[in-house]
Amino acid sequence: MSLSRITKTILLIFIVSMMGCSTDTDIPSEQIEEFNASVKSKVKFNFTTSLKGGNEVPANDSKAAGEAIIKISKDETYLEYKLIVANIDDVRMAHFHMAPAGTNGGIVTWLFGLADPPIDVNGILAEGVITEDDLTGALEGASFKDLLDAIRAGNIYVNVHTIDFPGGEIRGQL
Repeated sequence: MSLSRITKTILLIFIVSMMGCSTDTDIPSEQIEEFNASVKSKVKFNFTTSLKGGNEVPANDSKAAGEAIIKISKDETYLEYKLIVANIDDVRMAHFHMAPAGTNGGIVTWLFGLADPPIDVNGILAEGVITEDDLTGALEGASFKDLLDAIRAGNIYVNVHTIDFPGGEIRGQL
């Protein structure tokens, strides 16, 4: 093969390969929908956490325990929750608070209370639905997506308050 023919072959290969590097950004809508569905399928919609006195800040030696179960709607406009507790007396209230693990934060929505008089519970303390209208404190007036982003980032915790532990007897980070 002559040098001229080799040069032409290399040049042809180069041109063909450069055509594959087009900057055309038209992506078929089906591919975009598939990609979005794939990303959405990896987004977490269900959360559970164990509530213990040792998770409180500062930690306490309460024998009470609990579990919070959170299910976010597929359209992300509401969430359902169930709060189950055991061995806990004089419950006053329960909330979602916003702060990372190891720190305390303000209330962003109510789950239960204000019970007056306080109640003793061994079972379901509260269950219900939370929407954007239920947001308070740092999230008052914010979008529901802001709460969901905080949950998914691990910056929301469930706190159950009692007479003996007004700052919170049991806590669990979502």
